[in-house]
Amino acid sequence: MNIAEYSIKKSVITWMTIVIVIIGGTSAYFKLARYEDPEFTIKEALVRTYYPGATPIEVDQEITDKLEKAVQQLSQLDYVESTSKPGYSELNVLIQKKYTRTDLPQIWDELRRKVNDAQIQLPPGSKHSRVIDDYGDVYGMLLAITGDGFSYQEIEKYADFIKKELNLIPGVAKIEIDGIQEQAIFIDISRAKMASLGISPDQIYKTLASQNVVTESGSIRAGDEYIRISPTGIINSVEAISNLLVKSTATEKLIHLNDIATITRGYAEVPTSLIFYNGKPALMIGISISSGGNIITIGNAVNKKLKELQNQIPIGINANYVYEQPKVVQTSIKGFIDSVIEALIIVIGVLLVFMGFRSGLIIGAILLLAILGTFLLMYQLNIALERISLGALIIALGMLVDNAIVIAEGILVKMEQNIDAIKASQDMVKQTMWPLLAATVIGIIAFAPIGLSQDSTGEYTRSLFYVILISLMLSWLFAIYYVPLFCFLFLKTKKKEETKELYSNILYRQYKKLLKLGLTFRVATMILMVVLLGFAIFGFTFVKQSFFPDSTTPMFFVNYWRSQGTDIRATEKDMENIEKYIAKIDGVQSVTTIVGKGALRFMLTYTPEKANTAYGQFLISVKSYEIIDKISAQIKNYILVNYPDSEPKIEKIRLGPGGGAKIEVRFSGPDPNVLREISSKAEAIMQNNNNATDVRNDWRQKVKVIQPEYSETQARVTGITRANLADTLQMTFSGKEIGLYREADK
Repeated sequence: MNIAEYSIKKSVITWMTIVIVIIGGTSAYFKLARYEDPEFTIKEALVRTYYPGATPIEVDQEITDKLEKAVQQLSQLDYVESTSKPGYSELNVLIQKKYTRTDLPQIWDELRRKVNDAQIQLPPGSKHSRVIDDYGDVYGMLLAITGDGFSYQEIEKYADFIKKELNLIPGVAKIEIDGIQEQAIFIDISRAKMASLGISPDQIYKTLASQNVVTESGSIRAGDEYIRISPTGIINSVEAISNLLVKSTATEKLIHLNDIATITRGYAEVPTSLIFYNGKPALMIGISISSGGNIITIGNAVNKKLKELQNQIPIGINANYVYEQPKVVQTSIKGFIDSVIEALIIVIGVLLVFMGFRSGLIIGAILLLAILGTFLLMYQLNIALERISLGALIIALGMLVDNAIVIAEGILVKMEQNIDAIKASQDMVKQTMWPLLAATVIGIIAFAPIGLSQDSTGEYTRSLFYVILISLMLSWLFAIYYVPLFCFLFLKTKKKEETKELYSNILYRQYKKLLKLGLTFRVATMILMVVLLGFAIFGFTFVKQSFFPDSTTPMFFVNYWRSQGTDIRATEKDMENIEKYIAKIDGVQSVTTIVGKGALRFMLTYTPEKANTAYGQFLISVKSYEIIDKISAQIKNYILVNYPDSEPKIEKIRLGPGGGAKIEVRFSGPDPNVLREISSKAEAIMQNNNNATDVRNDWRQKVKVIQPEYSETQARVTGITRANLADTLQMTFSGKEIGLYREADK
């Protein structure tokens, strides 16, 4: 008894498996995790170290070089990139592509140990190095919190409230608030009053620094109790700071601090970053979901929670979506469902014409069962619904019916030859099952290089191979197992005496004539085929060469650079003016402006720009992705005309891993001046090529430095040290941080 006969005679078991596939596949479809992109591991961590007051060369030699040597001891390391700035060192640690996300926690622990071991080699004055291993976290939902007439402090208060409430939603993994402005209490001291009262700056520093320090005060036994001692005197308001007493060495009197200084509360004079939404100051909330979560379900829960919170948030505080991944995923899945329905209609329609109504329904049913079976196995193997797996299912739709068509048509032909249905099924399955399996495996192997590749592209597209593998193998299995049963039960044929009557209709007759013509004129046929092949190859040269297509998400970025060293407030002013222009362009729906760095990583294929006061970014949402090229060209032309010293770069959302420029040239050597000279020559070559755009180097421009000449001889005579000079200059021009003020959980 072969498979076909078993399927027919044991139809109860066969129907049970069909019911399992239908129920299990339908249930699995609703339980499958849903993402915009596949779960892709960004194998990158950052090591940040602050060294206040150090020059870039000092940072490089005393911090970066030592940490690089420690990190290079990692056996899993691919390579490390480092950046040394005034007072700041940053290492980008990239791990070899063969390691998976299950390996990374252990690798990051080892990285921390290497970095911690190197701390003893770092100079005095440097801060402890920090390893950031969540650099690759993706925040699939970005909310801009704005407040008309509200201060940053008030917006932050409600952003914190929203964050706490959203954290309660099952499936939400992490929530980050970006754009928070650092609050400060400014003490502007009158030097004249200090001098007349004999009060030194050090007295004020020590008083403020020590007043709010949390220290252990001990405990005391009182009867049967052991009571903790907690002295008063903690600074808990601006008024408390104003009323602090400082002793005058000239008069031996205690002077209130507000008698010699003006004390105000505000925000840091120079912000580290700024965010605006449609021109309004904003804070950005990024929401990431847990691995394996359904982003559509979580997105609906987030929206429901935001509606519930409206009654608890003052009028004027608004939460606006900058990017809503659940909506993008929902659109993609709807497109897939539409494709399945269209495929079923087309397949059944074509088969109705050429094979009959019953045959069409049988093959349509096999197609639907194969899709449901694929969903069931995807759920068991933790394969999510995302753009790659959905694409694989759509690709497979056209191939899932091939096996069923071959077997169904063969059985139909044999039944019309007066062969018993069971015997026809036996013969057809026996004749075709192995050739069909070979053809199916060949179709699967065509996608194997993509799915089994060890590079980042292979990891990103792996679900393409696995979904094709599952769906095509199921189509073969269902064709040899279910089609014989369906044909036995539902196919009704008219008995025909001769086989030739099967091929007597006009379609077969015309096809037979074409075959005879080709066989008669063999040479001409071969020449024609070669010519057509040549035309195909020539035409292929006009096809755009790109592994991943352009995204259809109606959003793009405008990256804006001024000369390196530009004050962030000057960059902000430019961004404000450009934003007003962009907002007036027809088709633009919203503009999110980030000054000083890039936005939170809101999609897998986006890499945020790191902190830079000369940098700004626009996230522009438009009505349709089809108008992006037109609008982006208009914006770029406006910037180049009105801000000729700037470097604008338009960037569309990409699909697949990658980033940076399409062509990069790297020069290395011991002399920075020589490297800059070579880089300038390379840039000139690229700029002279009409096909090259957005030519720039990552060293950027040299930054100006003011260098007061320190006379060691005079300094020794007057007792002024280099540290005294640095403190005075810092206090005079930038302000000196001298203490910590606590307020609730801030």
